[in-house]
Amino acid sequence: QVQLAESGGGLVQAGGSLRLSCAASGSTFSNYVMGWFRQAPGKEREFVAAISRSGDSTLYADSVKGRFTISRDNAKNTVYLQMNSLKPEDTAVYYCAAALSIYYSGLYHDARKYNFWGQGTQVTVSS
Repeated sequence: QVQLAESGGGLVQAGGSLRLSCAASGSTFSNYVMGWFRQAPGKEREFVAAISRSGDSTLYADSVKGRFTISRDNAKNTVYLQMNSLKPEDTAVYYCAAALSIYYSGLYHDARKYNFWGQGTQVTVSS
């Protein structure tokens, strides 16, 4: 098992940047594919980005590609989401998640494959 704790959310104006962090504890961090998901009020949870166990492969939703960057530091048991050029439609609660059983990138986007979830951090982008 692993416990996840997000931080770094807040209020920012459109065009600004935020860096989210997700700290993991309780298990071997490098065993997990890590993902970021988000959920806006009244909407379904959606995939944002994911990163492989070693950090050498990433996947992004089309809506954030070119603006967001996912990274991880296995020595620090932490995954990051750098968010640039933020838009009001990025407003959501952002969750990090960990998956043990994903072994090909075609499943990185699938929320059903993630075993553990953080509590979420609010990101609000004003226009």
